[in-house]
Parts: sequence; C-alpha cells; structure tokens
Amino acid sequence: MNTERTILTRAGAERLRAELKTLKSVDRPRIISAIAEARSHGDLTENAEYAAAKEQQGFIEGRIAELEGNLAVAEIIDSKDIAATGKVVFGAHVKLYDIDQDVVVSYQLVGNLEADLDRGLISIGSPIGKALLGKAEGDEIVFAAPGGKRTYEVLEVRYG
Repeated sequence: MNTERTILTRAGAERLRAELKTLKSVDRPRIISAIAEARSHGDLTENAEYAAAKEQQGFIEGRIAELEGNLAVAEIIDSKDIAATGKVVFGAHVKLYDIDQDVVVSYQLVGNLEADLDRGLISIGSPIGKALLGKAEGDEIVFAAPGGKRTYEVLEVRYG
C-alpha cells in the first residue's frame, strides 16, 4: 500500500473513483463469470481461457488495490481554491508558446497519478512540470525532455 502523500485534483480523484467503481462493479463480476465458464470446460491445466481469465483477474485485483491505496492517502486540492498569484502552481492551467515548434499548447499541472498528455494533463513531477512551477506570464522555461532540450514561454496562467 502506498503510504506517500498522493496529490490529486478534484477532477482527477473523481476519475480514479469512477475507474475503481467500474473495476469493482463491472470488470470484477465479468471476470468471475469468465473464470466460472472456463472451469466448466474441464481440465484446467490446458485451458487457455481459464489461464487468460485468471491473468486478467490478477490485473484487475492489482489495479483495485493500487487505486484504493492511493485514494486512501490522497490529498485532494481543488484548483478553484488556489489563490491567484500569477504563478504556476499545482492545478494551474497554463498556455505556453513552444518556441522550438512555433505552436501554442495548453496544459494543466496535476499529480503523477492523473497525468495524461493526450488530455493536456502534465505531472508536476515531469521535467516540464518542474520547470513550470513558480513561473509567471512572460517567463521562459528551458528543460530537458526525452527528445532533447525544449524552450517555452509562459503566455497565460489560470486557476480553477
């Protein structure tokens, strides 16, 4: 069980709770039925359906335990409660100008568990997240990314 403090936005915590509910109320019963069906086919030593269902059950149970552990120690921070100081902090929405790619991108700084680049959610523990913390509009950040050094200018910082 995770005993470290886990920081989550309110929306991130709700997404994790929804995933946990689905795992418990939909996925777990479905896999229990699949295991029962596979058992009814007889010899389990050469039953690929049974082995696959048991493997999936292990994954589901592991994910349930992980989510329960993380949610139990989570500190939920509502970005609406953040004082508007103009600085990039946890939960802030930032609009950045990617100097290297000549494009504008938008992100929200979130906890490690809820980071999802495809949804514009970047972890405060990521290289870009660390570089952004404490910055304000007009500041330039440079950080090492997996593809090499990147440079951004902070265009806008919003909260809530």
